[in-house]
Amino acid sequence: MKKTTTESQGRKGKPDKGFSRRSFLGVGIGGGAVASLPSGLEAAQAAAGGRTLGPGPVPIALRINGKVHNLNIEPRVTLLDALRNHLDLTGAKKVCDRATCGACTVILGGRAVYSCTVLAIEAQGKEIQTIEGLAPAGKLHPVSSAFVEHDAQQCGFCTPGFVMAAKAFLDRNPAATLPQIERGLSGNLCRCGTYIGMRQAVLDAARQMKGGSRA
Repeated sequence: MKKTTTESQGRKGKPDKGFSRRSFLGVGIGGGAVASLPSGLEAAQAAAGGRTLGPGPVPIALRINGKVHNLNIEPRVTLLDALRNHLDLTGAKKVCDRATCGACTVILGGRAVYSCTVLAIEAQGKEIQTIEGLAPAGKLHPVSSAFVEHDAQQCGFCTPGFVMAAKAFLDRNPAATLPQIERGLSGNLCRCGTYIGMRQAVLDAARQMKGGSRA
């Protein structure tokens, strides 16, 4: 079985030419998400004392940006809807709602995911990071700062997803080159077409995060 891009990059520092982030997420949505669903629901059901879950609200706990949030929501609620409709964390955008555009990208357990495809109940026990958690002290994260400096946004709907995808990518690939960045962000779409600015922004952010000079 082939390793995913993120797994191979994390271990060797080089991207696997056979996969892009888009193809990895596509495989995960089609197979991994479905395969993991029963175990997650079984764990939640066990925590509920063996009672059948749904269709009514059930208690869940989500750790978001370092803080635990207790919610009562239906098991069918996605992580995206839980963030936006129940916690007022609206940075992740609901655009396509079909795992296509990447505007809802958040970091879950250290990996960039489309939050519209993850059930909130399945995100329990993992650290969730959203765009709101990148600057807790009021100072922009290097990726966010570079996006501003390189004018890498227009309408702004895709920007939070791109920033989170870029942050997750650089965490695993701190010495990424421009071609690697282009491939690593291929799971996100920008209707305004600001890809050139975004790629340069991520390259600049990589230099800043390593303490290097800008070229």
